[in-house]
Amino acid sequence: MKNALYFLLMPLVSAFAGGWQAATPAADPAQLQTQLARDEKILHDWPNLARYRQENASLPAPSPSEERVVFMGDSITDFWGRARGKFFPGKPYINRGISGQTTPQMLIRFRPDVINLKPRVVVILAGTNDIAGNTGPSSLEDIEANLTSMVQLAQANNIRVVLSSVMPVCDYIKPQTARRPPERIIALNQWIEEFSTKNNLIYLDYYSGMLDDHKMLKQELTYDGLHPNEAGYEVMSRLAAAALAKAFSN
Repeated sequence: MKNALYFLLMPLVSAFAGGWQAATPAADPAQLQTQLARDEKILHDWPNLARYRQENASLPAPSPSEERVVFMGDSITDFWGRARGKFFPGKPYINRGISGQTTPQMLIRFRPDVINLKPRVVVILAGTNDIAGNTGPSSLEDIEANLTSMVQLAQANNIRVVLSSVMPVCDYIKPQTARRPPERIIALNQWIEEFSTKNNLIYLDYYSGMLDDHKMLKQELTYDGLHPNEAGYEVMSRLAAAALAKAFSN
């Protein structure tokens, strides 16, 4: 009976295995090596504390009259003035964005990359990668808790806070709304605005300033439906400058 069952099942198992193997593409060794290096880096330094360690160590303390600002964020901040756009030329503003990061990673590096630099103001732009699940599923409550902790750390160190809305996305160029549903962005932004009002923060509304009539990121302000192009960074610079003027006048 066992032998009969074996001979009956083996063709099915072989067919299944053969079909699975045929459906699995051959791995590219170079791509696997790149992915392995990336994974090892994340394993050894998940919040990427090493990214700015040397720059932070060599940065002199601000002068008494210096209006130093630190921009904390993800790739939208990271690329600002590096890949696209101009990052406040002539201003003592420091870019501490890291591509792909989520709020728990930013919270871990908030002390070395913000507090220790002794800015007068920090501009926080975060949350889109949490919504996309870059470091695992995140509820809105999780994102809000991490933003709250960053704000509390800044206030405990006499750093004024400009809290930014999450930017809209669009599908005009590449599909983006599936990973970053607009309704979740709207809900998070509503909380950010209310939290800013309650806690005497400056609310920097990138969202409304970059939205089209279809409630999407304006196509002319982006190159991929998520990140700003040069025109997008011009809009962001103008909005950020206005928010910082309010922060310094308070």
